[in-house]
Amino acid sequence: MAAVRFSAAGEVLYAYLSGEVDHDAAQSLRIQLDDALVSRTPQTLVLDFSGVGFMDSSGIGLILGRQRSARTLGTTLQIQHAPAQLRRVLQLAGIRCTDASKTEE
Repeated sequence: MAAVRFSAAGEVLYAYLSGEVDHDAAQSLRIQLDDALVSRTPQTLVLDFSGVGFMDSSGIGLILGRQRSARTLGTTLQIQHAPAQLRRVLQLAGIRCTDASKTEE
């Protein structure tokens, strides 16, 4: 089961994901992330995957959908701290992942 914990710093909203992001978990995470995007309207939403141990294609869909939602609201989406296995999957899907010292869209 996956979970998300939010933390804000100025105009940046951090979403710390943990657990396994599969089909069932992705739906719950989508609702929570969309609610946070709409209610807080940050300039930047950072999805931090450091606590995620497994992610299937539903996680890719989750990211791409949030990217569309964020763009519609004028928010920049960033992905950071994905473990090596997830980073490779993200690369194959054309999704860039940053580390703590870089900023990418």
